[in-house]
Amino acid sequence: MNLFDLSGKVAVVTGGTHGLGMAMAEGLAQAGAELAITSTTPSKLEEALNYYHSKGYKATGYLFDVTDELEAAQKVALMEATHGKIDILVNNAGIIKRVPAIDMEVEDFRKVIDVDLTGPFIMSKLVGKHMIKRKSGKIINICSMMSELGRDNVVAYASAKGGLKMLTKNLATEWAKHNIQVNGIGPGYFATSQTEPIRVDGHPFNDFIISRTPEGRWGNPEDLAGTAIFLASDASRFINGQIIYVDGGILATIGKPANE
Repeated sequence: MNLFDLSGKVAVVTGGTHGLGMAMAEGLAQAGAELAITSTTPSKLEEALNYYHSKGYKATGYLFDVTDELEAAQKVALMEATHGKIDILVNNAGIIKRVPAIDMEVEDFRKVIDVDLTGPFIMSKLVGKHMIKRKSGKIINICSMMSELGRDNVVAYASAKGGLKMLTKNLATEWAKHNIQVNGIGPGYFATSQTEPIRVDGHPFNDFIISRTPEGRWGNPEDLAGTAIFLASDASRFINGQIIYVDGGILATIGKPANE
């Protein structure tokens, strides 16, 4: 089990203040990692840190925008000075704008690409420089089923997440020789506060997800923790450039026949 032990490791989780980011960060902390959590919202960061500390986890907060390269560089330098190293980077921060493609403003499209794709590139580049010097590191990009599939009204998000899949593969290609593993996690549909209003019997989207998922349920946020720990640990030291989809089997099937 030492393969999964993260004791002595420092994990940066962007956007690790709520939802799936917090679930993965907590999993890393439970495995022994020290957390460095980023956010753009002071109140969310304070609330998250209070939660982590109440659980006995070692966690520090950093307030900055991952799309601002200068600001991000300053904060990454501060993290390195404060913690002595960054062993694990989880590029989780992201946004979505649900607008039909024909109606989407170019400015909004660019904003989603900036946060969901350019942000992970900036953070990977900044943290990766230190990992290359140390000849060790784990980068985990939080992709999506939209890295593989399209859906109505999420053209910018799907474009960004498809790009993030290929960013993952390309960074793995360039950095594997430095003993850096770059992989991704593609979450399916999860029971979070954002999805709570539609997770009720009789709601069309809830019924669709239940019927579309072979396991017949929404994922629980903690279902992501094991995959995050695996990709952050020595257990995955020869895995590189892969996306692991934690989706209850959605991508494995075309779905049930209409008459079933």
